[in-house]
Amino acid sequence: MKNFALILLTFYALGSLAQTKKESQGPVIFSIDKKPTYAQEFIYLFKKNHPNAQQYTEAQVDDYLNLFINFKLKINEAHARGYDTTAKFNQELKTYQEELKRPYRAEKDLLEKLTREAYNHLTQEVKASHILIQLKPEAQPADTLKAYEKISDIRKRAMGGEDFEKLARQWSDDPSAQSNGGHLGYFTALQMVYPFEAAAYKVNVGEISPIVRTRFGYHLIKVEDKKESRGEVEVSHILLRTTPGNEAKVKNLIFEIYDQLKSGRKWDDLCKEYSEDTNTKNVGGRLRPFGVGVFASVPEFEAMAFALQKPGEVSDPFQSNLGWHIIRLEKKIPLPPFAEAEPELKKKVARNERMKFSEQEAVENRKKELGLTENVDNEKIILALADSALIQGKWNFKGDEKLKKLKLISFAETIFTAADFFAWVEKYQRPNRHSPAQYMQQLYSAFVSEKTDEVENDKIIKQNPDFRHLMAEYREGILLFEVMEKEIWNKASEDTLGQKKFYQQNSAAYKAGPRVEARIFSTTDKSFLDKIVQKVSNHDSLTAADLKKFKSVQHFRNYEKGESKAVDKIDWVPGAHQTEVEGTYYLVEVARLVAPGTKSFAEVRAQVISGYQDYLEKEWVTSLKKKYKVKVNDKGKKTVWNELLKK
Repeated sequence: MKNFALILLTFYALGSLAQTKKESQGPVIFSIDKKPTYAQEFIYLFKKNHPNAQQYTEAQVDDYLNLFINFKLKINEAHARGYDTTAKFNQELKTYQEELKRPYRAEKDLLEKLTREAYNHLTQEVKASHILIQLKPEAQPADTLKAYEKISDIRKRAMGGEDFEKLARQWSDDPSAQSNGGHLGYFTALQMVYPFEAAAYKVNVGEISPIVRTRFGYHLIKVEDKKESRGEVEVSHILLRTTPGNEAKVKNLIFEIYDQLKSGRKWDDLCKEYSEDTNTKNVGGRLRPFGVGVFASVPEFEAMAFALQKPGEVSDPFQSNLGWHIIRLEKKIPLPPFAEAEPELKKKVARNERMKFSEQEAVENRKKELGLTENVDNEKIILALADSALIQGKWNFKGDEKLKKLKLISFAETIFTAADFFAWVEKYQRPNRHSPAQYMQQLYSAFVSEKTDEVENDKIIKQNPDFRHLMAEYREGILLFEVMEKEIWNKASEDTLGQKKFYQQNSAAYKAGPRVEARIFSTTDKSFLDKIVQKVSNHDSLTAADLKKFKSVQHFRNYEKGESKAVDKIDWVPGAHQTEVEGTYYLVEVARLVAPGTKSFAEVRAQVISGYQDYLEKEWVTSLKKKYKVKVNDKGKKTVWNELLKK
């Protein structure tokens, strides 16, 4: 669902909204149309979202209560509109549910086994090459056979002594194979898709794997080397980027920087002065720790980083596809012992695709654990009731009422009868092009799957109360997104007349001081910029080739003081101006000066939409408070105040 992560971050600052029955006890703090929210729930959520506070204030509690009431009003409206009953909602919730359940439903022994396997792989690095014949997971049998025959023929040739690299360049569907001959460099666990990883670790050095199927297609893997894990390294770097035409200049400069280092200049000073990695230059060029394979696209950088041995050791200047580098080793971080790595590694494994490859086994094990029993004879009787009305989406049960009592499936003490299935069919049937028998079978399979999930959910919740909290967050997050999108966001972005009216009513908020109309070009090549300035000064048009060489191009618009460091540094007079900001060179072409006044609607439309959205939301919440009766319970509120404010 689009922007769902943002919705959770924005609105689930409120935290988990569902509580167990025990957690919900206590007086009601407020109700919406008599639907209660309990004091203990509010206290729990407030503390969860103010974890570092030494002492809470009345203002904090009051603000949070108002926010919480508004949130519940929106969810109440989503329920009233039936958003929780749509097929879209159910599908999205099921998708998230499957992901959330993955860590809980994995059998303990299987998860531990896969975690141990992943750790064992992490202790070793594999260097390999591969040949890929692409094949989509949903490919037709004929296409699958064709791809398999092709990879089989390539394997025979490789096993017969033909050069693997040449075969990769000629036949591999991996686009990079044309340039690298299929070479992947070194990698370790959790970096490749699981079937590929598993096969690579099983193959001996110098050997070629059997044919491996992944979601990308068929692979052959040739293992070139295996070595003990080097763990991670943390380095700092100075980067000078190269562009066509400035290679010699950059090379001379990097060696000049290196000489300054050797002469005693401080690393941090040189990094700040020269490095073109804007993310790290002001922090001494320090990068996060990384392991083998992370910088596979810049192999020279990775090789040099791991080649350094002692903290503080500085590399000679070297070149990569990014430019020229100097690296300083900060520290080496060995792979931690299994006991230390296990908790975090287990979380990664639980969500990794390697779990999917044991999914069928897990499904069967879950059915056994849940005590699933299917009555095959009764199933045949029920499926035989399908008729043409079913494929029209209009089927309903018209048979002997005794049939409704037939037991279809059971899970220990939970039983589902034919009546449950009939009701389910009438709710979910849709017009389709299947035969009645085929469609009834599909519906039955879906019914069994859904009921299995329901029983499993109940079991997980009993054993892991936090799962209930997670499911509630996602459930209400989906509802909140739906109701906000339809009521606020779409309207705010599509209602042009409303936007313009809001702009006119709030024009005072869009006042601007003195401005310049200008466009900005940036580059790291000073000599190139000098040539372009001359062109602009002569009113010559810039070619597409010119524009392509710039790091960035921002077209004409109005700028106020404080909007652009480059604009702030120049004289505000029409013409072409050069300036430099933090190692980047800028050309600022000023077209004209703009007098103070109200910004045009076009200039501030994004700001108007944002303000209009806030306005619509406030109006909507006000209408919800009129539509639904909100009652704050003094006793519950007092309980909250006593607990949070210690009164």
